[in-house]
Amino acid sequence: MKILDRAAEVKALLKSGDRTFLPFKGKTMAMIFAKPSMRTRVPFETGFFLLGGHAIYLGPDDIQMGKREETRDVARVLSCYNDVIVARVFAHQDILDLAKYATVPVINGLTDYNHPCQIIADAFTIIEHIGQLEGTKVVYVGDGNNIVHSWLLMASVIPFHFACACPKGFEPDAKTVERAQKAGISKIEITNDPKEAVRGADVVYSDVWASMGQKEEAAHRRKMFEGFRVDEDIMKLAGPKAYFMHCLPAERGVEDRWCH
Repeated sequence: MKILDRAAEVKALLKSGDRTFLPFKGKTMAMIFAKPSMRTRVPFETGFFLLGGHAIYLGPDDIQMGKREETRDVARVLSCYNDVIVARVFAHQDILDLAKYATVPVINGLTDYNHPCQIIADAFTIIEHIGQLEGTKVVYVGDGNNIVHSWLLMASVIPFHFACACPKGFEPDAKTVERAQKAGISKIEITNDPKEAVRGADVVYSDVWASMGQKEEAAHRRKMFEGFRVDEDIMKLAGPKAYFMHCLPAERGVEDRWCH
């Protein structure tokens, strides 16, 4: 909660027009983007700039960790010239290796295992609109992917009710579910029944059914996820003031028919 509280303070400061808070003045941030993303790149670059820093974007053509150059060498070189590294990569091991060999802080911008910055932003949004995350019911409908893992990890440190409804065979990582349950502060539900999961929800959340690198599975996944689309009928089962959230980009009319 300290991170979320601090984020609220900084946002209020920037919205007031005050441009004197420059904690990153003279600092440089390297951004490794093995997977492109408008919604990850723009906030990081803009935010770092507004706080006085300079960001350097390194796309797939600039760095190919493990192929063109070993990850440990990338980490060491970037540490020489930058004060922080953000990495949006495919394999979670790449983030672990960067953190191991870098001598500056490494921020996880996304891996195939989790997406912590996304969920921190989502939690912040929920607090802004509902007033609190604690005690709310957040229901994810779709693939038990890296977004779900991040929600589960959030539920291990902040108490709220988290439910994930996904088709059989697409459940989230069992060890991550167990970790959230063992924390003992949040109610955790994993089910194959989206209608039952959504009942009384404060937030209904969805994501694409086929992520980057899974497009060859798109047709199969559409068939498997039939019945897990968030539409008006599903939203009617949620609480009377429920919000629908999607981390985007979305395939309109596929995983949701609610935002139209």
